[in-house]
Parts: sequence; C-alpha cells; structure tokens
Amino acid sequence: MNLMSLTAVELGKKIKSGEVTAVDATKAALEQIKKLDGTYNCYVTVDEEAALAEAAKVQKKIEAGELTGPLAGVPVAIKDNMCTEGMLTTCSSKILYNFKPTYSAEAVLNLKKAGAVVIGKTNMDEFAMGSTTETSHFGPTKNPWNAEHVPGGSSGGSCAAVAAEECSFALGSDTGGSIRQPSSFCGVTGIKPTYGTVSRYGLIAYGSSLDQIGPVCKDVTDCATVLEAIASYDPKDSTSVKRESYDFTSALKDDVKGLRIGIPRDYFGEGLDPEVKDSILKAAKVLEEKGAIVEEFDLSLVEYAIPAYYIIASAEASSNLARFDGVKYGYRTEEYNGLHNMYKKTRSEGFGPEVKRRIMLGSFVLSSGYYDAYYIKALKTKALIKKAFDRAFEKYDVILGPAAPTTAPKLGNSLSDPIKMYLGDIYTISVNLAGLPGISVPCGVDSKGLPIGMQLIGDCFKENNIIRAAYAYEQTRTYERCEAAKEQD
Repeated sequence: MNLMSLTAVELGKKIKSGEVTAVDATKAALEQIKKLDGTYNCYVTVDEEAALAEAAKVQKKIEAGELTGPLAGVPVAIKDNMCTEGMLTTCSSKILYNFKPTYSAEAVLNLKKAGAVVIGKTNMDEFAMGSTTETSHFGPTKNPWNAEHVPGGSSGGSCAAVAAEECSFALGSDTGGSIRQPSSFCGVTGIKPTYGTVSRYGLIAYGSSLDQIGPVCKDVTDCATVLEAIASYDPKDSTSVKRESYDFTSALKDDVKGLRIGIPRDYFGEGLDPEVKDSILKAAKVLEEKGAIVEEFDLSLVEYAIPAYYIIASAEASSNLARFDGVKYGYRTEEYNGLHNMYKKTRSEGFGPEVKRRIMLGSFVLSSGYYDAYYIKALKTKALIKKAFDRAFEKYDVILGPAAPTTAPKLGNSLSDPIKMYLGDIYTISVNLAGLPGISVPCGVDSKGLPIGMQLIGDCFKENNIIRAAYAYEQTRTYERCEAAKEQD
C-alpha cells in the first residue's frame, strides 16, 4: 500500500487504528522526496532526523491516547516563509540563507498540537513575490504534471509537493492568489481563509494587510480538517479575529440545494483560455444540476484590482523588507566601507531582481509627491472593490469563476514579461484586497494534460459556503493523480 497516495484524513485514520505508525508515514514521505525531489525541487530544506524523532514522539502520544485528532502522525510540509524553530527559514532568498528562527509560527505550532509531523520547508518565489516559483534563490520548482511547466506561485513548492505526493498536505500563504493559483496549476485543492482567521505570527511578511496562511491538500475534506486545526485567535497578531466558530468540517455535505451561486461576466472576457472557460462553465452546470441556483452578474471594478493590488503590496513590501539589512541576521556582504555602504551592498547582493523591482516600486509610491497620487488612490480602490463584493454577497452565497486565466505556462515564459505575470493574478487578487475566503478545486485538464482549477469565493467568515459547494462538486469526480505520483505505486 502506498501511504502517500492516501489523503491526510485517510492516513490519519490508518495511524489511529494502528494499521500503520506515524514513523511509517514519515518514512514513506521521506522516501518519496528522495525519489522525486531531484526532478521537481519542491523542498528547500528536509530535516529527516528531526522528522523521524518527532514521528516517534507523536506515535507514543497516539498510543497513550493523548493525541486523538484526525491529523495525528500525518506528515506535513511548510512553506519556507513560516518560522520553524531551529529549522532553516529562508523565504527562498539569499538574504536569509542561514536564518534559523528561535520560535515557530502560530500556525505551525497549532499543527504540532494536532500531532502533524513537519518534514521540511517548501520552495517558493523569493519573499512570496512571483506567480511561478521561478524567482527562488534555490532554483525553480517544476510542475509534477509536466516538468517543463511551472507549478504556479508563490506557494508552488507546497502545491507541487502535494501533487507529487512528497507530503500528505502542506501549508502555503496567499497574498494575491499564492495558494489558489498554484493549486489550480498542480491539480490540488487549496483554500485561503478570511483575513484574520489564521494567525500571521511567525509568517515573514510580504504585504501585511493581504497575507493569509492556508492549507494545500488533495481534497476538500483535508482542507476543512487542516483549516480547523490551524485557525485560532492569537493575541500576538494584531489582525487576528476572534471568531464565533472554527468548525469547518460540518460544511462537508453533499448538498447545494438552494445555494445561490453568482458567475461574474467580467471574469469570462478577453484573456481567458477557451479550455479553462469551458471547464469552469461545465463545473457550474454540475452544481446547477445538483440544485444550486446559478446566475450571471456584473461584478465591476475587476480591471482596477491589479494596479491597486501591486501598489498596496509593493508599498507594504518596501516597508516590511527594510529589516533585512545584514546587521543582525541573514546574509552580509563581505567587503564594505562604512554602515551605509554595507546596507547598500548587502541588499543589492542579497535580493533577487523581482524583489528589488517591488521594493523600488513600493518606495516610489510611498514617496512624497506620489503618496496621494498612487498609494491613497489604491487604498480608495480597495475600499470600492470590497463594496462591490458586499453588494454581490447580498444576492449570492458563493461567487464562481476561474482560479487563473490559463493552465500552467512553460518555465521561463513569465519571467521575461513581468506585466504578463502580474496579469495572471486577475481572478485571485480581489479576494485578498477584500479579505474574503476563496478555494481552488480541480475541475478538469486541458488538451496538453495540464490541470484546470475552479475558484469559489465566499463572503467574510463564510468559509462553510465555499467548502460546501466545493465538496458537493468534488463528489461528482475522482481525484486525478499526476503520472509522477502514479509511477511510484
């Protein structure tokens, strides 16, 4: 039996029943990494020794009846922008090549409390800036469905690791679609919860008002289960929200009767690949046949989302990344004259081109004379986008659309044209600007054999609506594994 072909919840049940142990599961994940990661480069760090020691500890607690949750003993990979005590946390950047945090992110601690076993840190676009996982200092991650294509980004390492079955599930972070878009490209399921649901404590910031941690899994059941484990109120995070309920698994019902689903006409215009469009509309038809009320409507303001997002995210990035200066930790240039020169050389050598581009753009829009013209205007646009969604949710429970305009592009195609790469985020970034929850679910493959993902968007704190719709849709199709994973059976 190939343990890595099971979903996280299925594996958890086998560990709980004593059919297999947490150590067996961890060994199976590490074995799969040894076989496949040389090709796909999903991981930046794998700590075999620590993972096996942790699995043995967890197994003892399971046997003693101290750990009874669904994720106890299940191997997980963590995106490399979440702090893990004593384990390298690099943000896939040269500037943090040697950084070992002295504490763990709250979401990681919550997973450890649930008994999940951390096996390593996944590759990502440097500081989460990119949509392809090609801007990583440690080389690009490749898509397990076709190694000539990108896995998407910035959580490409996490999504590719789940697709290649190099872990049972993973954590990613989503600033403008960084969980949903690579989930779509890699044929897995990823959810970005409402802003403030999962603590950002220990997540190395890119755009603080937009960043949110979420799970990447094989199916919707796993996503709801993991989200339940990592979501919590955290006084250490000033943006953390005390929610009335953290129960997401109760939404796993195969029933969408009466659920009102809106399809924005704006999402199906120019730039959308015909095969993607066809798959999304077929999926909408499936939900309609199951009893959902599906209608088209005008969302408006979609074309303003990208400029508003890149101005706000870059402004926050230029401020957040000022701390990486070579003084206290991380990379420091070897030869310099005086403090100012040390800052300049360290940052010039330590950051990659995409990160520098966004820091410069952010510093420009925050500078005097341009602050009102760009930054304030972007914030006003953000408020208008939130209002447009509020109006839509007065009428609909769920908004349905594509997760990305195309399937995964070839390696090297996007980096040559950054604007084209930015435009690839058109369907995902509004969700971050409005702080909404969104989920990407596989809904087919194109003629090249690459996965297509459908995105379902809910109102704030209404994750259960999108989980319900996604679960009901998922019941109509079987999870498709990529060839690379099937070959390991």
